[in-house]
Amino acid sequence: MASTTHPVLDTRALNRATLARQLLLSRAERSAEDAVAHLLGLQAQNVKPPYFQLHARLAGFRPAELAALMESRRVVRMVTMRSTIHTHTAEDALTLRPLVQPARDREVNAFRKGLVGVDLDALAARARAFVEEEPRTMGEIREELLRTWPDADPQSLSVAARCLLPLVQVTPRGVWGRSGAVRLTTVELWLDRPAGQAVRIDEVVLRYLGSFGPASVKDMQTWAGLTRLREAFERLRPRLLVFRDENGVELFDLPDAPRPDADTPAPPRFLPEFDNLLLSHADRSRVVTPEAKGRTWTGNQAHPTLLVDGFLAGLWRLDPAGSAAAGPADGPGLTVELFGAHSSAAREEVVAEGERLLVEMGGGPGAVRFGPIRG
Repeated sequence: MASTTHPVLDTRALNRATLARQLLLSRAERSAEDAVAHLLGLQAQNVKPPYFQLHARLAGFRPAELAALMESRRVVRMVTMRSTIHTHTAEDALTLRPLVQPARDREVNAFRKGLVGVDLDALAARARAFVEEEPRTMGEIREELLRTWPDADPQSLSVAARCLLPLVQVTPRGVWGRSGAVRLTTVELWLDRPAGQAVRIDEVVLRYLGSFGPASVKDMQTWAGLTRLREAFERLRPRLLVFRDENGVELFDLPDAPRPDADTPAPPRFLPEFDNLLLSHADRSRVVTPEAKGRTWTGNQAHPTLLVDGFLAGLWRLDPAGSAAAGPADGPGLTVELFGAHSSAAREEVVAEGERLLVEMGGGPGAVRFGPIRG
């Protein structure tokens, strides 16, 4: 039977392998730029999550390191996978965006009813010229396009500009400790480099397996927001190891990638909202237990998440110094909501990791308390 041809990896084995690729079993001695490249970008819908993603993964990381990369334009924020904002290295920004452009084109097609009479090539050219004069807000882009196409749907014009052009959010947006409206220009202008050819999908498959594997074809399609990737996996099959999960799904992996023992300790890790660890597989059971499924959201609000023993086990919130939630101490506080019962030893480890988070990312020493996050 086919199901007996390939070794089976159970959920804990998949968990430990994925955590190792994600630099979450032990903090890595890597630069922030190297880690951003290894992870194929960081989810960045909000400003601070990329900083917390790196803090959970890198030894000695401090926000100033990523902030400096932002300001020197060695990393940028732009729409790529799954039509969401990611922080990418400059090289990946120039080559990954062309790879996912077909998906962005399909996204525009979904808004064609609001774009009747709009020449998309002309729209892209007008929007490019406008944002390359100086960085613009999306509202300014929309108003400029409405001058040419006053009968078009404003939201559809915005979607078309965002999807047809490789727009980056310029600094100070995205810089730790600074604020600024979202202002956009093209990646080519911001980096003063022409966009590269789309990176070969085979290369991206190998990189994805190196940071998210072992994984199925559907897993990568979920991560990338692309379809029809089976052909690439089949081309690469002779170079890959093949496993199956407990449901018989075929999983591919790099021969030399780490696959730690399922009993390898996994320390607690505080992850921000929208961490790619939780979003980049069609089957998320390698990290999200059935009991935790659906518990990271309250309405439309996504909460930062906590891993205990490698699995989603709770939520957390930083409480600024002086707030009621932070308590009477002078410093900031950290509120942790655990799912289910945990041993006293596990809770002590959570507190120790939380205290580290407060010192290194929260503004100073403070108290860790257990209590509800969701209303």
